[in-house]
Amino acid sequence: MIGASGGGSPIIFILLIGFGVVYFLFVRPQKKKQSKQQQMVNELRVGDEVLTAGGIYGTISQLDEDEVTVEIAPKTEVRVARRAIAGVMTEPEEEEEEDDPEADEAAESEEHEASHDDEGAEAQPSNEENRG
Repeated sequence: MIGASGGGSPIIFILLIGFGVVYFLFVRPQKKKQSKQQQMVNELRVGDEVLTAGGIYGTISQLDEDEVTVEIAPKTEVRVARRAIAGVMTEPEEEEEEDDPEADEAAESEEHEASHDDEGAEAQPSNEENRG
């Protein structure tokens, strides 16, 4: 009888570890993802470029409590549920590239050198031509 009461303790310990692993691998990341999505939906503004859950890109033209009007083409608007906005598109910062004229010059000089290397390869005879 003494051995029977002590046998259940390791099973409970294994189950607790299993629930902990499931929580940290599945439940916690999903909750973080949901809260991030909810924050993004709450911060929507008119003029934001968005991607809907259906894969349609557009610009927000009107916001309501539960709906968003998205312009997908000139004079073409669709109403979608706020929760159907999958993401807000951020444009790459072009100002950094424009402010760095040295990077532009370096890219141009690399292109120029590459074009000269190609021309030089065509002008030189191959080894087979030199042999015979």
